[in-house]
Amino acid sequence: MEAVVAMRRMAGAVAAVAVCGLVVAGCSGGGTGGGTGGGDAGDAAKVTITPANGAKKVSPDKGVTVTVANGKLGQVTVTDADGKSVEGKASGASWHTTWNLKPDTDYTVTAKATGSDDKQVTRQAKFSTLVPDKKLESGMSPLDGEKVGVGMPVQLLLSREITSKSKKQAIERSLEVQTSGDPIEGGWYWVNDKEVDFRPKSYWPSGTKVKVTAHLAGVHAGSGLWGTKDRSTEFTIGPKHITTIKNGTHRMTVKDEGKTVRTIPVSLGKPGDDTYSGTTIAQEKSAHIVMDSATTGDPGAYRIPTDWNVRMTYSGTFVHSAPWSVGSQGSSNVSHGCVNAAPDNAKWFFNFTNRGDIIKVTGTSRKLEFGNGPTPWVLSWKDWQKGSALGKPVTTTKL
Repeated sequence: MEAVVAMRRMAGAVAAVAVCGLVVAGCSGGGTGGGTGGGDAGDAAKVTITPANGAKKVSPDKGVTVTVANGKLGQVTVTDADGKSVEGKASGASWHTTWNLKPDTDYTVTAKATGSDDKQVTRQAKFSTLVPDKKLESGMSPLDGEKVGVGMPVQLLLSREITSKSKKQAIERSLEVQTSGDPIEGGWYWVNDKEVDFRPKSYWPSGTKVKVTAHLAGVHAGSGLWGTKDRSTEFTIGPKHITTIKNGTHRMTVKDEGKTVRTIPVSLGKPGDDTYSGTTIAQEKSAHIVMDSATTGDPGAYRIPTDWNVRMTYSGTFVHSAPWSVGSQGSSNVSHGCVNAAPDNAKWFFNFTNRGDIIKVTGTSRKLEFGNGPTPWVLSWKDWQKGSALGKPVTTTKL
């Protein structure tokens, strides 16, 4: 009897070992079991998403980063609550957003990856960005769809002063310039703490299409101050119009793509009211305005309606119609600083000119200073580059 019991106990132990072996084999990530020497089946992909799922008050300038271990990263999508996708780029085993995120926004990240076990995994994270205490607003010139001259700068105007160099650098990094044709070298210049301008190293090539995007959403511009939306403009460069006004000859020579199309007798500023010498642009055009000396700090000196006005400076220098000085045009200077032309010539020039066309004045005793309106060509290229917070030029990307 004892022998029978012993044999039953031994049989139970053997069965237990057999069952345990089956369990171990079934749970193993290794080969086929059974001691046959099967190969390694690989590991599952491990996907990490930053910010983490459920994160709140995320800093928008940190962006989104997705990484994968033990595998290959596949499709990554980042969308806001409206379903709008966020641009990003993969580099090896990681993916990162190209630009900053928008403040006060809910985001969903979906990432796919394939592990070394050849199995695909999908991970998702939802988070929200912080609500800013203050908002940075912006405006931009040229206007969207405008045709401008070869000397036209891009002006980005900000609602608040940016005094910190590091914050100016953050804003510059958010600025993107795209052009048709060959890449163009240019640069940004901080005119003051609320305006940063872009100009090419040399004049824009005629016919170039330009798109400028200020990716300001998510830019940390100061204590509690954040950009909340992007700003962009697209414009086209018109024909190369170069106008040269010579004080010595009292003549204005207008060229279109290097060919002289009209020579106009003019009268410049009389002594004491000399016209500025230097290279400026046609800053704006107004068919009819009232010239009032009060705007220049000398009320009562004159108040004259004028036609066909092409502005050259913020301080009030124009090319305009002046029928009262036709007898002096081409021979002497009698204006208060503007460039006087006969009505038919002034009207022709007004219609011919685009904003941003180059206007050069030579031979007077008063020098045009930088900042008297958009005057990027007063500065040399070397000096222009010094105005960048990043201290380096920019090469446009393909539009």
